[in-house]
Amino acid sequence: MPLVVAGAAFGVETSFWYYRDMQLQAAADAAAYAGALEKRAGSNQEAVKQAATNVAVTNGFRQAIGTADLNSPPSSGAHITSKAVEVLLAENTPRFFSSFFVKTPVVIRARAVATYEDAGSACILALHKSTPKAALFSGSSTSKFLGCSVMANSLATDAVTVQGTGKLETSCIYSVGGVSLGDGAVLNDCKSAQIGVPPVGDPYADVEPPAIPETCQSDSGPTLQPGKYCGGLTLKGTMTLDPGVYVISGGDFKVNANANISGSGVMIYLTDGARVSMNGTATVKLSAATTGDYSGLLFFGDRTDTGSTKNNFNGTADSELTGALYFASQDIQFLGNFSGIDGCTQVVGLTVEWTGNASVSKDCTAHGMKAIPATQLVKLVE
Repeated sequence: MPLVVAGAAFGVETSFWYYRDMQLQAAADAAAYAGALEKRAGSNQEAVKQAATNVAVTNGFRQAIGTADLNSPPSSGAHITSKAVEVLLAENTPRFFSSFFVKTPVVIRARAVATYEDAGSACILALHKSTPKAALFSGSSTSKFLGCSVMANSLATDAVTVQGTGKLETSCIYSVGGVSLGDGAVLNDCKSAQIGVPPVGDPYADVEPPAIPETCQSDSGPTLQPGKYCGGLTLKGTMTLDPGVYVISGGDFKVNANANISGSGVMIYLTDGARVSMNGTATVKLSAATTGDYSGLLFFGDRTDTGSTKNNFNGTADSELTGALYFASQDIQFLGNFSGIDGCTQVVGLTVEWTGNASVSKDCTAHGMKAIPATQLVKLVE
């Protein structure tokens, strides 16, 4: 009998242990991948570990009899980098027949490492998930996006469209659906447009709307103060906006013809149906704050406002809008031949229509702006 039991122990139990080892490795692989996804989204270490552990349990890891550790950067191996997540799983697997000979449980271990990287950085991002021509470039001019890309989340076959006689020069074009470019696109860093890529999340989804003041500010005088402007705000002549948050409620943020408008360290929040309307003969020089809750964010449209009226950005060649134009639930028309200081203008909208000769740049951290990944790659490496 001892020999029969021993044979069963080594024959049956070793097969079971091998099976559990494969299961645990699959759970570790899935956990590392999930952890990398969570970390690239900007979560802290505790949230990354929780996400990885949840996925490991879903894939068969028995947390009650095991331990789960997460390291970022990894504690060893060939990928000790801040853009990598290491998951270490261990289970104390009980013995059956072999317990007649050895009482201590068998410890099964698994290790996996996943890395993530940005494949391009976008300065134009259209968030709509299905509409045709979500990112549309038209007209007869040439728009240059230096070192940055165009991204569309739409599944439409022409999610990114270049039409007319104009040209679009960019690092690369990424589309969840397809593209319709003709001969109008020049791609500097990729051989062809990348289609069928995963959608990109809203890069400013974690930014909370500002508190709405109860009282309304006066729009008279050459210098305006931060606060709430009821019924919209019309700018004319020569006017300056002092630094701070401007809430435009119930009417448009309108810049009249031939106006000369300036302001630094400002954030303009539009709510209650408010839209942007800039005249093409106006000179507008506005820049976002470089620190604080609204660092790099120049215009912010109320996410709950889904009206069909577009936000229209226009101006003279001397105009400068330095910062992000962010309208997650609204359409944007950018019609001017200008961008921000050092080319630092980001455009994130439900849809984006661009007609102009502007040059837009990638590295705008000096102006408080965040990078917008055009698409992100996560892969298991160990």
